Amino acid sequence: MRYFCTYFDAGYLSRGMALYESLRQHCSEFTLWVLCLDEATFEQLRRRALPNLRPISLSELETAMKELPTAKMNRSRAEYYFTCSPALPLFLLNSSREIDLITYLDSDLYFFANPEIIFSEIKEGSVAIIPHRFSHPSIELEQHGIYNVGWVTFRRDESGLACLRWWYERCIEWCYHRVEDGKYADQKYLDLFPKKFSNVIIIENKGANLAPWNLSNYDLRCSHNSCEINGTPLIFFHFQGFRQISQISYATGLAAYGLRVSHSVLRAIFEPYIQRLLQITPGGVIEQGLVHRNDDRGSLVLRFARRLKHFPRMVKEHFNGMRLLFLFGRVI
Repeated sequence: MRYFCTYFDAGYLSRGMALYESLRQHCSEFTLWVLCLDEATFEQLRRRALPNLRPISLSELETAMKELPTAKMNRSRAEYYFTCSPALPLFLLNSSREIDLITYLDSDLYFFANPEIIFSEIKEGSVAIIPHRFSHPSIELEQHGIYNVGWVTFRRDESGLACLRWWYERCIEWCYHRVEDGKYADQKYLDLFPKKFSNVIIIENKGANLAPWNLSNYDLRCSHNSCEINGTPLIFFHFQGFRQISQISYATGLAAYGLRVSHSVLRAIFEPYIQRLLQITPGGVIEQGLVHRNDDRGSLVLRFARRLKHFPRMVKEHFNGMRLLFLFGRVI
């Protein structure tokens, strides 16, 4: 059994559900605890009663972790969410004795393969963290942390618990969305884990945490059903910066890093994610945008999204070769 936790609010609900569905597809035995950052999310997940998913209300966490309400008063909403990153796994280790190893996941991750290979690398490690692996053009972003909070694992042993408590205490003291005195939000504290604590594992698998900030480091070989990074199968992608910006447009987050990638990469990584989002919210809201099944324009959007591999031909057929900003950038 593998134990994971994450958090999201209503604005990230579809992405959080996509994470859950990808775990159901690729991880045979798991429990995912979800900290619901608003009541609407908690009520929706409670009513759904999904297998392997356990919702936690924010009020339950704040009652148990008594330092949180005070911290909440002196930081922004996003900064408070960052503060909850170490609070959630610590709460779970304190309250659920069956957990031997807990892994925090960012809610914008999506699994393409079984994560068991990562746990094989962690072995008996007390703590496991994953590098950003910034590409050269993005190396200045390392001021925000060498390691990424997207995947952080803690074992119920002396070093694992000591590290997690230290991280929680530091985030209670200071967790702000700025670089200051060697700190940045909840993330830059991870740089000190290998220096301060024993048995800390640095996850090296290149198929773990592929992301816009490190894509250009690798030779990606993708088919419609699979993707390899320097010969290593893709395990999970970090969809940081991905959002729907209109009824027919998705921002992938790649443009911020100056990336242009092949259609095979887009089909193998982004198409399955968009299809999953559309399955999760049929005829409804996906983040900032709307998908309307009941009108002609809406049905055309869904047809485009589901037939992404035929998109260049469809542009020529339906728009006579005009330039169109759609999904992943300019297609001519």
